[in-house]
Order: sequence, then C-alpha cells, then structure tokens
Amino acid sequence: MSAIRYELDSDQILTLTIDMPGQSANTMNGAFREGLSETVNRVKTDLDAIRGIIVTSAKKTFFAGGDLNELHRVTRAQASEFEAMVNGLKADMRFLETTGKPLVAAINGTALGGGLEIALACHHRVVMDDDSIQLGLPEVTLGLLPGGGGTQRLPRMIGLEAAFPFLMEGKKVTPGAALKAGIVDELAGSPEELLNKARAFIDANPKRQQPWDQKGFKLPGGAPHHPAMAQKLAIAPAMLRQKTKGCYPAPERILSAAVEGAQVDFDNGSLIETRYFTELVTGQVAKNMTSTFWFQLNAIKAGGSRPEGVAGETFRKVGVLGAGMMGAGIAYATASRGIEVILKDVSVENAEKGKSYSEKLLARKVSRGRMSEDQKAAVLSRIRATDSAADLEGCDLVIEAVFEDSDLKARVTREAEPKLVTNGIFASNTSTIPITQLADASARPENFIGLHFFSPVDKMQLVEIIVGARTSDETLARAFDYVQQIGKIPIVVNDSRGFFTSRVFGTFVNEGISMLAEGIHPASIENAGLLAGMPVGPLAISDEVSMTLMQHIRAQSRKDTEAAGGTWRPHPAEAVIDRMVDEFGRKGKAAGAGFYDYPANGKKHLWADLESLFVDSARARNVALQDLKDRILFIQAIETVRCLEEGVLRTVADANIGSIFGIGYAPWTGGAIQFINQYGVRAFTARAHALADQYGERFNPPALLLEKAESNTDFA
Repeated sequence: MSAIRYELDSDQILTLTIDMPGQSANTMNGAFREGLSETVNRVKTDLDAIRGIIVTSAKKTFFAGGDLNELHRVTRAQASEFEAMVNGLKADMRFLETTGKPLVAAINGTALGGGLEIALACHHRVVMDDDSIQLGLPEVTLGLLPGGGGTQRLPRMIGLEAAFPFLMEGKKVTPGAALKAGIVDELAGSPEELLNKARAFIDANPKRQQPWDQKGFKLPGGAPHHPAMAQKLAIAPAMLRQKTKGCYPAPERILSAAVEGAQVDFDNGSLIETRYFTELVTGQVAKNMTSTFWFQLNAIKAGGSRPEGVAGETFRKVGVLGAGMMGAGIAYATASRGIEVILKDVSVENAEKGKSYSEKLLARKVSRGRMSEDQKAAVLSRIRATDSAADLEGCDLVIEAVFEDSDLKARVTREAEPKLVTNGIFASNTSTIPITQLADASARPENFIGLHFFSPVDKMQLVEIIVGARTSDETLARAFDYVQQIGKIPIVVNDSRGFFTSRVFGTFVNEGISMLAEGIHPASIENAGLLAGMPVGPLAISDEVSMTLMQHIRAQSRKDTEAAGGTWRPHPAEAVIDRMVDEFGRKGKAAGAGFYDYPANGKKHLWADLESLFVDSARARNVALQDLKDRILFIQAIETVRCLEEGVLRTVADANIGSIFGIGYAPWTGGAIQFINQYGVRAFTARAHALADQYGERFNPPALLLEKAESNTDFA
C-alpha cells in the first residue's frame, strides 16, 4: 500500500492524499520517499491529463515532519549516502513544483517541519481555520535545520528577516497568524471548503510557477547584497553568537544556508541547504538534543515513570499552604488548568497578596491579547485566599510550600491533612529535606509525597516527584496525573537529602563560588558558565537563590546529618558565602546586593570589591577557560551519576530531562548523563581523574562510572 493515494478525477484534478500505512501521523521516512517517487512517475505519465494537483492528508494532522528515528541513526560515514537521498527526495518535490500545473496544499491539520516544507513547495496554501493547528519549522529545537527546502522557500516567500524567527528560533503559529505572516494564502472553515478553495485556485490559475522560478524575481525585503539587508547581515553572526555562545551549530548553519542560498538560484540554494543539513544530522549536538528532547521527553510524557495498574485521576480541588512566591506560583499553575485552589497563609492579607501574583500574570496575558477579561476572571475565581484550615475541607491534594524548616512543615502537615478527602494526597514542595523524614508528621505516610516545583512556576516546566520510603505506588501514580493535568513535565526520583535536582544544582553554584575562593576572576567564572551552555553564571544564580537561604539549607542539612550520626563535610564555597553574608551584608538579589550590584536605574553588574577581596591576579591570568567550563559541567554530571548509583534516580531519561528543565544544564549536551555518553565514558572518567588531581576529590569518579568505563558501556 502506497503512502500517497493517487486520485485523478473527471475534472482532471489530481488529489494526492498522504496516508502513511500503520502510522498515526505522516512522517518523511523511507515509505514516504518511495510513495513520492511512485507518485512522480505516475504524474509524468498522466501530466497531459492533469489540470492541477491538490496535496492533502488522511490523518488528523497534515504532516508531522522528518522521521527522527531514521535521522538519529545516520552516522558520519553515511553522510554522502544521506546527502544523495535528501537531494533525491527534494528533486521529486521540485518536479511537482515545476510542472507548470497549479499545485495546492490543502492543510487539514498541524504542519510542522517537513510538513510545512511540503506546503511551501506548493503554489498556494489553504489551511483550516482552527487555532489548535500549528504551522512552523521547529527543527532548530532539536539541533537540526529545515532540510526539505525550508531555508530556501520561506525567505523567497516572505524575506530573509521575516523568515529568521521561523527558521532560527523554531517559531510556531496558528493559521490566522500564518496568513498574516504570508506563509499561507487562505483559511477554510470546513473540510469541504478547504477542498473547494483548492479547486477554485486551480480553476483560476491554469498555469502556475513559483515567483522564484520567474524571470526578474527579487527577494522580498532585499537580497543579501542590498545595502539595507547587507548592513543587518553584517552584524547577524555576532548577535547570533551572543545568543548561542557557540554551543549550538544549528542556528548558525541555518543563517548560512538561508543567506548563501539567497545569493544563487533556487536549485543551487537547495544543494547548499542539504550540505548544511547533512552536517547537522551527522553531528553530535543534534544526536544529543534529539535523544533527550524527542525520545526521552516523549517517553516521560507517555507515562514511562508512572506505576502501571493504577486508574487515572482528575483533580478538582487542591490546597496550597504558603502564599509566597512558590505557593502563589503553584496556585496559578493549578487554577489555570481549571482546578479549584485554596491558597492558605497565616493571614488573609498574605493569602490575598499571593493571589495577586496570579492577577498580575493574567493581566499581562490580557494586555497581549492572549486572554479575555472573562477568562481572566474565571481563573481568579478558582483561587480562594484564606487563613483558615477549615477551607481545605474536601481537597483531593494539599501541597505545602512553606519555609524550609522541618518543624514548621510538620505543624502545617498535621493541621491540613485531616481536611483531605478519603485517600487524599499530602505533598511537600521542599527542595532539600527528605520526604521520608517529613512524612513522620503524617498520619498516612503512604499518601505523603514530594512535589518539587521550580521558580518561577509559571515558566518552569518541570516538577520533581519524590517518593518517600513509605509512599505507595498509587500515590505516585496519582501525583504523576496531577503534574500532567497542570501541564508540567514530571520526573520521578527516590528520596535523599536534596533529592536529585537540588543536589546537582548545589554542585553547580558551589563550584562557581569555589573558583572565586581560589582567586579566579568573577567575570571569568560567569563567562565560563555561559560558554559551557548554562543559562546564567553560578554567581548570578546564587544571588537569585539568595545566600541566606543557602546558609539556612546548609544549617538544616548539617543538623539532620549529625542527628543521624553522620559527619558533615564542609565545602570550599561555604567560607565565601559566610563572608558575603556575615561580613559584608550581601545576601543576594532580593536584599539588593550579593555577588552583583543591582542599581535602581541600570543593569546589574558584578560587585567591584570582589576583585580586591578574592581575586589572585596571577591565578586569574593563568587559569584555562576549558578547565573552568569542564569543572562546571563535570561536577554536575558526576553528582548525577552518584544519584543513579544510589538509586535516587530511577532512569537516565529522568536524569537528562531533570537536569535540563530543572537545573538548566547545558541543553546542547542532551543532559548530564548524555553529556557523559557523548564525551565517551572512558574519556570522561580520565578527565574526571585529572580534575580530581588538580581541584579536589569531589571530582573523583563514582564506582558506577568506573564500572561503565571498564566495560566501555554507555549509560542507557
């Protein structure tokens, strides 16, 4: 059975319906290529009997894009073969584009990546007017470029500058926005109207060429050599490098393919695109990003970490204890998904202040046209601010988000837990205190679990679900359902102090502060973090967290460790933190001063006195940038291996997704464990030994890593 149904009717209109056998979505794989080749051969035979061609889909979506399973397997040794295959596919698309007969895309659903590229190869695009449909070229988010002609056709349609957000940022739009941008030509209100409009275009345009195939074609907005465009393109690479820090080759190759291709005819531009596409497909960064952001993330979203055999649950009423930044954010995320929220604090005034956080976020959406006033009012009506525990009566789930203090958490647990429905769940948003320890205050420890959100909750997608020693599988499954119900990404970890994300995050900030203690210039430390691919430097993020909170967490951890008979091992960063807070009164951003100064009317900047207080000029001059970058990435990856070794982490997928979405671990690596795999387990272990010799035993490879290196086996 062919992937493309071929139907030539009595009106001499050929309808090509893409319908991949055995798949829920159409993808650009071997079966599609074979079907397209067969179709082209039939069109060549029937061409004189064809007035026009409509391309549509039998699936709910129009076309899902390239087959990532196939792309992920391509090696550098197969580059020439792959390049020839891509050019062959594009030649078939190009044939349909250049028959002289009108070619129309009837887009009945989402068209992303290769799907939109098929549509762009058509002379006219009609799409269903449905805001659930997305159109775009998101390949860059997986380290790739649109290799089916996207870097060549889109700039020729709407201009280079207008195309760049779609090509280099992976911008996706609704049909209405696509029409406004010039990506599609018409909207249709029904499937019948969709095909009728496609037919009408064919009737009105018996002969058709793409604008770029016509003599005298000029690129909209100006070709690269046009003075105004040349001026913009002169600074574009520098601006791009400022964003990517050199870690992401895809945006740079997209810029090159689009600009170089715009300076030659379409067919040569297509060859340029294929060469850059092949380079990215066979490169390591795309392998890293595709592995994690596609395969592993989809496995998690499909419930890979959820216990089987537990019926799914829909939550209707959730209590949130504590209306500070975290509690207010959890209330907003929950109410935004249609769930009633009881937001409780010690006073109604505090609770109302927490609710006002939601009001501000919603007002911003209204001002940007993304929400109506009625929708805003509906969300706010679902949040009830209170100081009374009685209002928690009937909650399916209560989440405490109070200060990181075991005694305080125990008090609010005992107060709120009796108000839950039968078999209701109590969750702690603690970032460091073991769930098993906190569950001692619970009357039903089997229903007690950790739900660790990240700040700001409205932007951060991850929730770390922590399973205590007595947490039941049923509670885990239901907590997983809640996280997905509010649109977040759940990872599941077992209990320990700091769990996974806080433990690894702590190594990142402590390593940066340790560098300062060694005399390294703070600007070098921050730049090393950014150049390694972290979203911010370790000193900046320490200010965001606040050094007083870091001191408090350390004190609580030390107290609990020693109470359990353990020995507290001081970290080199601790002395710097204590000096900053106790000696200089610089506690962090919220206090107005930390490693950075925060002027009222200006950008933040590193505190000038750091240089005289901490920097050793000889050490600062001689340190190798690669050492600083490696220390930042390696220390986090090593701690992640320890979490796997100790059974805190259950899967490599949770490790990679959690490290990126929770901590901000350099996304180009594919996550902390994928960083080790792509580096090579033996090479990584050797480098870790070298770092340990030079910078301290914290870099010593854990036993699990040594085992992997011995057998030369990747983490899987």
